[in-house]
Amino acid sequence: MTDTSNTRPVEGAAEKPRPSRLHRLMRVIPLIAPVLLWAVPCWVLLHAGQHWPLPVSLTGTALFVLGLIGMPLAMVHGHGRRQRDRAAIAGDTLLGTSWVLFTWSVLLGVFLRLALVLAGVGDGQDRARIVTWAVLGTTAVLLGWGYAEARRVPRVRRLDVPLPRLGPGLDGLRVALITDTHYGPLDRARWSERVCETVNTLEADLVCHTGDIADGTAERRRAQALPLGTVRATRARVYVTGNHEYYSEAQGWVDLMDELGWEPLRNRHLLLERGGDTLVVAGVDDVTAESSGLEGHRAHLAGALDGTDPGLPVLLLAHQPKFVDRAAAAGIDLQLSGHTHGGQIWPFHHLVRIDQPVVAGLSRHGARTLLYTSRGTGFWGPPFRVFAPSEITLLVLRSPHPPTSS
Repeated sequence: MTDTSNTRPVEGAAEKPRPSRLHRLMRVIPLIAPVLLWAVPCWVLLHAGQHWPLPVSLTGTALFVLGLIGMPLAMVHGHGRRQRDRAAIAGDTLLGTSWVLFTWSVLLGVFLRLALVLAGVGDGQDRARIVTWAVLGTTAVLLGWGYAEARRVPRVRRLDVPLPRLGPGLDGLRVALITDTHYGPLDRARWSERVCETVNTLEADLVCHTGDIADGTAERRRAQALPLGTVRATRARVYVTGNHEYYSEAQGWVDLMDELGWEPLRNRHLLLERGGDTLVVAGVDDVTAESSGLEGHRAHLAGALDGTDPGLPVLLLAHQPKFVDRAAAAGIDLQLSGHTHGGQIWPFHHLVRIDQPVVAGLSRHGARTLLYTSRGTGFWGPPFRVFAPSEITLLVLRSPHPPTSS
């Protein structure tokens, strides 16, 4: 592996991220989302014809009101300036619970009730109570399963990725991808160790981390991140920043990854050479970097590719999939990203698609560029994964002209 770029980002015109529809929507959502998340299930479960005894109705309504008040307060104390981990855990858990409860209150409140009517099951009160118990049972099962999915070591997803410009000497190059580990309020030091042990079993030539290491500063989450120093690769371990680094003193994370033996590809590149062929491995800061106000932090693809031979294939690390528009315009061969978590809790992936071109998997963009979007290795916020399993990815790069055996 040869470093052919400067350690500092190349100066040049800043590439400003465009405001997205999701960002505009996010200005309104915080005002109305908590009310909808708690009020809709409250109505469907308690006041839609069930005619529960008064103590049941009052107690249930009080619990929903407490959730409506408690969730935003806990989120502010947990993720605001005070950064109180216990409050963050409480707020995140309430957020995930309310989302699952809201989703299935709507779905079962409409479709199950309609099915019961068409089947002629019971009267209005019976049907309403069946819906209530169905929603509560479904929510309980999904939250239990989702918690186990979020906390387990991800399964390894393996796939071959054909790159037409890849030289035969690089055929079979093994690239391991982890991303969005999100070390946070729930201590996952042991989980981190097991993830790194799993990565080491893959015997990868190149190991990549495409950002969102943690929620919190490097000093605060250091113990959870330290196992990353045990990751092995035959050629290099490379890292780029994610948007969450810019909520938590990004330079501290860059410095820690450097200390742990990872190469922070901050708008720079390395050359990976094998069998007489060369692959450019480049990386850019997250697209939110410039708005962070940190000097020298920005997504600068031209700087990352400065000095490279345009005839060589390029593997690019960029945290967010939406960077692929710039990658395709520059003729990048393969971009690796994370950020989406695959939606994390179904059906949140529909909202993710408002902001990102892809939620998960391998996709083609333009004439040359492939994008692989990981569902993420950890989880953010709510400790649940529902129909969006985490992953450690092993991509085997394939040349159209594999080397012939002698």
